[in-house]
Amino acid sequence: MAVEKLVILVTHGPEDPERATVPFVMACAALASDVDVVMGFQVDGVRLAHAGDADTVQAPEFPPLAKLVADFVELGGKGLVCGPCAKSRGITADSLIGGAEIVAAARFVAEITSATSCVTY
Repeated sequence: MAVEKLVILVTHGPEDPERATVPFVMACAALASDVDVVMGFQVDGVRLAHAGDADTVQAPEFPPLAKLVADFVELGGKGLVCGPCAKSRGITADSLIGGAEIVAAARFVAEITSATSCVTY
């Protein structure tokens, strides 16, 4: 059971492949190290929690983002998606990657304040 908790806030989407990819690299490494990980998707980052949007993203020298997203889900990562950000982009709860849910600001605050560490990309 993980004793540490890392919250990773993601604000960049597929338009910036490196900034979209690095948070998933970090999340997968943390999950593999038995750290509890919650990724928070806000602004254009919500597109990364939308199933299929990461499928063509490839940052130089990194694995394809689609593989990292699949690994994140398989490793049991949790994703929180900003409700207003998702709504303004036409993203619905039934179109999210596994382990992701649409939430309000209070949930983000609760996760961040209970985390061991929090980083933003």
